Amino acid sequence: MNWDDTTDETAPERLVGSVADGEDQAVEAALRPKDLGEFIGQEKVREQLDLVLRAARARGATADHVLLSGAPGLGKTTLSMIIAAEMGAPIRITSGPAIQHAGDLAAILSSLQEGEVLFLDEIHRMSRPAEEMLYMAMEDFRVDVIVGKGPGATAIPLELPPFTLVGATTRAGLLPPPLRDRFGFTGHMEFYEPAELERVIHRSANLLDVEIDTAGAAEIAGRSRGTPRIANRLLRRVRDYAQVKADGIIDREIAAAALKVYEVDGRGLDRLDRAVLHALLKLFGGGPVGLSTLAVAVGEERETVEEVAEPFLVREGLLARTPRGRVATPAAWTHLGLTPARAPGQGNGQPDLFGT
Repeated sequence: MNWDDTTDETAPERLVGSVADGEDQAVEAALRPKDLGEFIGQEKVREQLDLVLRAARARGATADHVLLSGAPGLGKTTLSMIIAAEMGAPIRITSGPAIQHAGDLAAILSSLQEGEVLFLDEIHRMSRPAEEMLYMAMEDFRVDVIVGKGPGATAIPLELPPFTLVGATTRAGLLPPPLRDRFGFTGHMEFYEPAELERVIHRSANLLDVEIDTAGAAEIAGRSRGTPRIANRLLRRVRDYAQVKADGIIDREIAAAALKVYEVDGRGLDRLDRAVLHALLKLFGGGPVGLSTLAVAVGEERETVEEVAEPFLVREGLLARTPRGRVATPAAWTHLGLTPARAPGQGNGQPDLFGT
C-alpha cells in the first residue's frame, strides 16, 4: 500500500468531499509501508530500485540520485522514505515551490549529513537559479556560494558530503534535460490495477482493525481511480459509514451505500467530474466547447477543470481534447444515461459557418 501525502494543490483529494485533518494524516503515516517488501504494486520500479539500493549497500556507497514521476497519490513520497530506510540514512523533505532562491537550496544542502536522502517534491517547480545550483551539487557534491554583489561579488566553493537526491514530479516533461540526465535512476509510477488496489485495501483494513470482505474491497477498489491514496481515503470514509449505519463490517452493499453518500459513482467519478460531463452533454450537445466556457458552466476555475477533472475523464475515455475544444465520447452519454440528439462532437445543434 502506497500513496503520497504531498501538499500539491492539484492532488485529486476532493472526491470524498472532506479535507484530511491531523488525525487522517497520522493514520496515513501509520499505513505507509516501511520497506520494499511491503510495497504493493509498481513491480518494475520496485525491482529496479531494489537492485540500485542493494548494489549501493554492497559497495558501501551512497545510492545514485533517483527521479520518480507519475500522478499524485501513487507512492512517490512513500518510496523516498523507503529509500532512506533501506540505506539506513535520515531523510530531509522539501518541495520545489519552497525553494525560490539559490540561497534557500544552499542552506539545505550545506546542512546535509553524509549519505542523507533529500526528497524534493514537485522538483519541476523549483526556481531556475536554484535548479542551476543543483546541477553542480548532484554531479560534483559542491556548490558555489556568491558573497557580495556586482563587480565585487566573490564565489566561495562549498564542499558537500555525498547525498542522495530523490526528486518527484507529476510532470516529467517540464524538467530540463540537464537536470533529468543527472539522475542515476528514473522510475515512472503507473496507475494501479483493481486487483492491486484490493491488496492495498485489505492491508490497510488490517492495520486499521476494520473487517472487510473481498466484495467490499473490490467495490472500493473499483472506484479509487487507480490510486492507492484515494483507495485509503475511501476506505476510511466507508469505515465511518459502517460504524454509524451498520455493524462495522464492510461488504459490497455497505461500501456502495457509503460511497453514494460521498458522491463517488461506480467508475470513481465524483461531483465535479459529473458536473463537467453534464455541462458538456446537456448545455453544449457533447461539444466541441472551449475549456474556459466549460469551466464557467460548472462554476469552477479553468485550472481546476483542466488539472483535476479532465485527466481522469480522458483516461476513462469519457472526454477527448481536440483542436476545436473538449468533446464528449459515446461512453460519456452512456455513463450519464443520456441519448445524444446528434452524433457526439457535432456541436450543440447550431449550424457551423458552412451551414452544415
